[in-house]
Amino acid sequence: MSSPTPSLSKLRAFPALEKKAAARLAAALDESADTTVFVNGTTLQLPDVAHAALIDVLQRMARGDEVSVSTVESLLNTSQAAKMAGVSASYLRKLTDSGTIPVEYRGTHRRIRPAAVQAWLDARATSPADTPE
Repeated sequence: MSSPTPSLSKLRAFPALEKKAAARLAAALDESADTTVFVNGTTLQLPDVAHAALIDVLQRMARGDEVSVSTVESLLNTSQAAKMAGVSASYLRKLTDSGTIPVEYRGTHRRIRPAAVQAWLDARATSPADTPE
């Protein structure tokens, strides 16, 4: 089974910082694996993965790059969604064509959110009238 396709629906772009300030911040963060931040008077130590992400963002901004941040959200193709639902791919296409399961298009390719398939499965469990042909 191939990997789900990432969704870009939750994307934010941020302009580059002034180079000197961003480089200074990135250098300070790069000196230590410990990054502590203050949020609403609370001291928080960033986990390693957040530390690495922050350094990467600041280094890109220091180079004058605009940075985009998005949430990785999986989208399934029809075969993957059909497998998850336990139905045939042709039946799943009928469900998307009728609007029963919401679909997004990437060009001519259908992409389905796993949550939409699960919502259909949950609804079907409470009303067994919607069964595959």
